[in-house]
Amino acid sequence: MFTAIGRFAATRARWILVVALLALIAAGAVGFTVFTKLKPEGFSDPAAESSQVQNVIDDEFGGQVDVVAMVSVKDGSVDDDAVRADATDLAERIGDDPAVTEAISYWGTGAPSLRSDDGRHGMIAIKLEQDDITATEEFAERFADASTAEYDVYFGGPKMMSVDSRTQVGKDLALAEAIAVPIILVLLVFAFGSLVAASLPLLIGAATVFGTFAALSGIASATDVSIYSINLTTALSLGLAVDYALLMVSRFREELSSGRSIEDAVVRTVQTAGRTIVFSALTVAVALAVLMIFPLFFLRSFAYSGIGVVLIAMLTSVVVLPALLKVLGYRVNAGKLPWFKKTPSAVSPFWRRVASAVTKRPILCSLPVIAVLVLGALPVLKAEFGTPDDRVLPESTQTRTVGDTIRTQFPDDNSRAIQVVVTGLLPPADVADYAGRLSTLPDVSRVESSSGVFVDGASRGVPPTSAAMGKPEVQRFAVITEDDARSANAQELVHTIRDTPGPVGTDPQVGGSAATLVDSKEAIGSRLPLAGGLIALSTFILLFLFTGSVLQPIRALVFNVLGLSATIGVLVMIFQEGWLADFLGFTPMPLDTSMLMLFFCIAFGLSMDYEVFVLSRIKEGHDFGLDRRAAVVDGLSHTGRIVSTAAVLIAVNFFAFGTGGVSFLQMFGIGAGLAIMVDATLIRGVLVPAGMRLLGRAAWWSPKPLRVLHDKVGLSESAPPEPPAPRAESPVRREKEPALD
Repeated sequence: MFTAIGRFAATRARWILVVALLALIAAGAVGFTVFTKLKPEGFSDPAAESSQVQNVIDDEFGGQVDVVAMVSVKDGSVDDDAVRADATDLAERIGDDPAVTEAISYWGTGAPSLRSDDGRHGMIAIKLEQDDITATEEFAERFADASTAEYDVYFGGPKMMSVDSRTQVGKDLALAEAIAVPIILVLLVFAFGSLVAASLPLLIGAATVFGTFAALSGIASATDVSIYSINLTTALSLGLAVDYALLMVSRFREELSSGRSIEDAVVRTVQTAGRTIVFSALTVAVALAVLMIFPLFFLRSFAYSGIGVVLIAMLTSVVVLPALLKVLGYRVNAGKLPWFKKTPSAVSPFWRRVASAVTKRPILCSLPVIAVLVLGALPVLKAEFGTPDDRVLPESTQTRTVGDTIRTQFPDDNSRAIQVVVTGLLPPADVADYAGRLSTLPDVSRVESSSGVFVDGASRGVPPTSAAMGKPEVQRFAVITEDDARSANAQELVHTIRDTPGPVGTDPQVGGSAATLVDSKEAIGSRLPLAGGLIALSTFILLFLFTGSVLQPIRALVFNVLGLSATIGVLVMIFQEGWLADFLGFTPMPLDTSMLMLFFCIAFGLSMDYEVFVLSRIKEGHDFGLDRRAAVVDGLSHTGRIVSTAAVLIAVNFFAFGTGGVSFLQMFGIGAGLAIMVDATLIRGVLVPAGMRLLGRAAWWSPKPLRVLHDKVGLSESAPPEPPAPRAESPVRREKEPALD
């Protein structure tokens, strides 16, 4: 199969390049329409109880507050005559805006919950007509100059978080690419030794980005897609382009230097490096496909974008790049820099020495690495998990300003209330009895209902908004607590309310921010065993088809999980415990559950990417007849430089996201970059050769039925390719293997 692909690319090179150019132009034209179709939400399970409660509130009670306009006086109080007059006028103008269905202000109602404790802030609670981010942005722009000499006006709330998130993501993406691309370009020139070869990964990356944008545009027309998938598209596209181009170009140069013709070098490159890329891409795609089992469209969006990136990068690297190499021929080395006397060798003396040392003393070399990784993984035991709120944004954004002020100055604010909905005809006495019982639960400050406000089981009067709390066939109860919605106490309270019997014959449903977090964690946690099982099974199958061994997939899984656990432990210390918080400019919080799942799938996929790179060359040496230790040393010496260089380049791209302003994207970028570096050095450089040495003859073992199965269905060429011409640096084919430690 790969021989045929190589022949096709070599003999139809110019036609392939023409078709690819036309496809790139079309993808670019379609792809840029994607930005108007993406959404910043998607962190909740639409089938969860909390989502159903929100639907009832939206349908029966006009929804919850979409936007908060906070009036902050410069001097005095919000009750001063001048402030009251202007703020009342502002509230009326907001209420008359065509985008607004309802605007309730402190100055119109006198509600204590809309006034801060210190009297310096008053709120206007706004409900909008459309559930549209663009409409919200246009509404905010119409009142952008609402501040006066007496006060400033800030806009926050759920819909404004969407607006600020989209704006911040755009800024972060531009900044990250402005930092990463120049650095990567310089590093590529040093890695390849020529300007022409260094440009190839950028071409592959650009084609992958535009192709994936076009695919996302089509998907977003049919279903919800998260705006944050754009960040993954750009980062992963460039990363895989670097990985695959490094492997292909290095192998092409190696085949040319061995005396092959340009066409034969292209075919041989596709046979070997192309086959490796296909297996590598499949492992990454399978890891990302697992995200499809989760009901949160935030995670599914990354499956869409990630699979698109992987498949397009694979197709471009295995078909278009070989065609380009055929046209370039020896000119792939053109544009050499003056200080490069020769093309960088495909064999790394450094990694040869490392592999030789590790395989000579595998236990002595591997134990310190394992100890470091286990130590790094220990903080995972105290990890806490949550969902994003406005605190993921920089403190300079209006949404964050409003959110911080509400949390510190508005203890009576009910936006963090746990919402309880009861359907059916309920007499006022039953409403009052249930509200009273809820008010006696631990950590409950008060309960608002259509029958009044209840504190510690006693009625404290009827609130001004009681009419909005009940209808003939549905009742709404707002359970107010001073605990943060992401706190363990608030989550425990959700479970307590759900366990509290409702009025006779009813089935109360619980929602609100705390309940959304509980349900999101349940939606992800309940599917984790299935996700882990699918990743393990699919990885086992692919690596078995690739190697014919049953122990190689198990070894790869164990090493990858060990490296990823250590990385997650470091993330706990940074983003939960606050290491580097001041330097990176984020607020320490529980780790975002969805983003952590995404990180695991991406990092696991890229780890398997490098696993396949190294293992393919080791297997090639093994198939050529090298002894077990020599095959490992030869394989790592040929791939160590490619893997480490690719890891540095892709890590730079991911680390650049650490300069952004959205904290969970910072966590993803720093985590992915760190995981890649750990994998390319400690895992591939030490544990893999040590593991192969310790496994010995069993490394390539399979029971007889599976060997027969592999012979029939394993993806390989029909005949093994001839070995390359002998090199001075090639290891001796037969050498005495030293005793283990």
